[in-house]
Amino acid sequence: MNKAIGMVEYSTVSTGMQAADTIVKTADVEIIEASTVCPGKYMVVFAGEISAVKAAVDTCTTRFSAKLIDSFVLGNPHKDLLPAICGATQVNEVEALGVFETYSAAAAVVAADNTVKTSMVELIEVRLARGMCGKSYVLVTGSISAVTAAIEKAKKECQDGGMYLDSVVIPRPSQDLWKNIL
Repeated sequence: MNKAIGMVEYSTVSTGMQAADTIVKTADVEIIEASTVCPGKYMVVFAGEISAVKAAVDTCTTRFSAKLIDSFVLGNPHKDLLPAICGATQVNEVEALGVFETYSAAAAVVAADNTVKTSMVELIEVRLARGMCGKSYVLVTGSISAVTAAIEKAKKECQDGGMYLDSVVIPRPSQDLWKNIL
């Protein structure tokens, strides 16, 4: 079974809702989340077999290209990706905190998946555009060197697509900051 996650992100709510409807009518996929995000954008995250997810993304990116902000298809996403998107991760110790910001939700998810698959870091959260004027961010933890390498890799990856905004590595974050993040 080849599980995949797909996402389309649109500049208007009406196009986003139409895309969500098209997604479930195009392929055998399950919508994980379909919602408005600031400032009046709409995103749809869905899962299924890789061929079905690809078919749905291809259909929507072609049919509604004029209002498309970003999209992706991720085959075999890391097991911690969905819990991080849903805010359901548990992290007990932190040596370093990495924060990575993007201009699109799709770029944040792809960067998070690639980062956790290729670096010795744990995902804490993938915040998708809510209350942030459409921007998104990823929080990771691990050793200072691992977090630094992961953030640099994500930065390079997103700069190529013009979606990188900002990033930082915070060694040994204070307990006050840590309890407010979680």
